Order: sequence, then structure tokens, then C-alpha cells
Amino acid sequence: MGGTAYHETEKHAKGSTRVARARHRRGRRGWVIGLSLGILAVVGAGTAYAAYRYDEATSDRILTGVRIAGTDVGGMSRDEALRTIGQQAEDTLYSSLLVRAAGHSWIVTPASLGMTANVEGAVDRALAVADDLSLLSRVYHRLRDVPVDEAVELTFAPDRAGVEAFVQQAFGEVALPAVNARFELVDGDLVTRRSRTGQELATEGASKRILRALERRIGEVEVPVRTLEPAVTSASLGQTIVVDISENHLYFYEGMKLVKDYPVATGSGGYPTPLGTWEIVEKRENPTWYNPAPDTWGADLPASIGPGPGNPLGTRALNLDAPGIRIHGTYDSFSIGTYATHGCIRMLISDSEELFELVDVGARVLIKA
Repeated sequence: MGGTAYHETEKHAKGSTRVARARHRRGRRGWVIGLSLGILAVVGAGTAYAAYRYDEATSDRILTGVRIAGTDVGGMSRDEALRTIGQQAEDTLYSSLLVRAAGHSWIVTPASLGMTANVEGAVDRALAVADDLSLLSRVYHRLRDVPVDEAVELTFAPDRAGVEAFVQQAFGEVALPAVNARFELVDGDLVTRRSRTGQELATEGASKRILRALERRIGEVEVPVRTLEPAVTSASLGQTIVVDISENHLYFYEGMKLVKDYPVATGSGGYPTPLGTWEIVEKRENPTWYNPAPDTWGADLPASIGPGPGNPLGTRALNLDAPGIRIHGTYDSFSIGTYATHGCIRMLISDSEELFELVDVGARVLIKA
């Protein structure tokens, strides 16, 4: 019995020793694992910190592979990119733009029209490409110099006010007023002038075309011109009778075209044919003559004379708005070409009948010396 107890005690002691050793080995493994994890944590933290510091140190550089308006700016600092892209922008802003209008031409630049380029915005967007990547991705691209293949647009802003100011300047150079036809007496002299169309820039259309050319980087643009019609054209001038007393001749015009001319007799001595601009107000066929001066030169004449031979007005009479003045026929054909009337304009019977058919009420009559 005693031997059995001894063996049991010895077995128990050995078991306790094995347990203690196992616990010790597990403790050592745990310590090693913990130490290893700690070292890894320290190394990881160090690496992350190093990556962070590297990212900070290179954050003022644009990632490799970034392009602005086709120009590679990878690896550049902000100032370097501003200089590079600024020069590229100037190539556009100071390029020539030829503007044409109605035979006129101007060479301008986009900059002179107020156009600007957003260089700073483009460079800032290029720098910001890195912000869209994670820290590790940024460090990877920077350390390995791996391009990111990003394109940034360089935007230009045309200035409508600047374009409109140029168009107004050009307007003054292109503007050509329409000219009305003239057929009139000026200080007693006959002045004639044919009508002529004018022109002016179509300002709204011109501004739109120039702005479109700037946006599309076109080097030449033709801008629209508007034709100005005269208020009085040669065709619409109407009919004009010119009586030249110095020649005793009558000229009949349709517009600016001379249609007929006739010899006439005009006022004599104290009864001159009135000079100036008049109008035909009435046409009379086979008129009755009424004595206009029964107390003076007509004292020996009847109060009136009906149509027929001997009628002082002949067969046709054109009344003017000048009091008592008419263009009329006469049976005294021998007086034609002389100064023989009391102010009226006499014509041969046949000539007066022909003119009567041609001329309208409202036609102007210019009587000049």
C-alpha cells in the first residue's frame, strides 16, 4: 500500500512539472508574438509616417502624366507650371485675328478684345489630381514615377464688352449713310444727285461672329453688313419740270431721266415768271380763260374767253401753286422763244398737248434764271 502511494505521488509531481513547463513555453511564445507584433506596429507606423512625410514633401509637385492643354506638366511645381502654361496661353491670346467687313479689314488679337485665360485655375486643377488618390497611391506614383494619364483643360474667356467696343469702333469706319436723290433749286442753282445705298455693321451679328471665332480659335472672320436704303431713290423721285428762263426752254424729267424738252416763252418786262420751286395743282383740258387783270393790262380784253382759237391758254393748261401762273399752249406760236407773257410759260399747242399727257398733278416745277 505504501509503495503504491509513493508511485502515485511521484506521478503527480511529474505531471505538475510538465504543466508548468507547457505554461512557460506558451508564455514565451506569447511574449515573442507580442514582441513581433509590437515591432511590426512600430515598423508600420514608421513606414506610414515616412510615406506621410514623403507625400507632404512632394505635394507641391504635379503628378507625372498630368497634362494641361496637351502640355506635360508632370513633376513641375506650381510656379513652373504657371510659367509654362502662361506662355502657352499668351501664344493664343496674342495670335492674330483678321476681321473683314465690306472691304475694310482689321488685325486684332484676342487679348486686345479682352479675352483672358484661366491659367491659375488649370494649374490648381492639375495639382489637385493627386487629391483624388489615396496616400499610398500618391506615394506609389511619385516613388515609382508612374504616370496617371490625366488631362486638364485650359479655359479661355472671351469678353463680350471688349468685342462690342471693337465693333462700335469698326462701325464708325464702315458706316456709309444712304444718299437721297435730289432734284431741287439751291440758291437759284439746279442741284441734281442720284440716290445711293448706304451701309452699316450689323452690330449684334458682328459681335456674335467675332465671339464665335474667338471660342473656336479661328484666325479670320467676315462680319455682316446691313444695306441702308435711301428714303428717296432716283426711281421714286417722281416727275420734275425745269423751266430755264435764260434759255426759254422747258425740260421734263422722270426721276433723273430727261424725257422731253420744249422751247417756251416766259414773262416780259414788269411781269417776270416767278423763280423758285412750285407744284402742278390742276390740269385743265380746253380751258376757259378768265381775265386776271380787268383793271390793268386786261382792260381791253373780255372777262372770259371760251375754248377754241384765240383762247390765250390754247387747248391745255397746267395750273401751278404760284398765283395766276400756268404752263399752257398758245396760238401765238411766233412768241415762243421770247419774253412775251405776263408771267406764264407758253408752249406750242402740240407741245402743250403732249406734255399734258405725260405730266401728273403733284409734279414739281423748278423755275430758274
